[in-house]
Amino acid sequence: MKSKVDLFVINKIREKRKELGISQRGLAAILECSPSFIGQVESDKFDIKYSVHQVFLIAQFFDCSPADFFPPINFDI
Repeated sequence: MKSKVDLFVINKIREKRKELGISQRGLAAILECSPSFIGQVESDKFDIKYSVHQVFLIAQFFDCSPADFFPPINFDI
């Protein structure tokens, strides 16, 4: 089951991906994984989520801090 923090991270990455005009297929190429993996991460139907390593790679590609994808410390979990 995806936690509230997992969902926050996934949604932040999705928002940034869309803002930059990057498709799920494009993000999959960045992470060297299948496009279906990205679809499963972004879907509520699967308990698939990004690893810390993947979040780091995404932040590097998007030229931002990995912290940009995480909720504030006072986030209600």
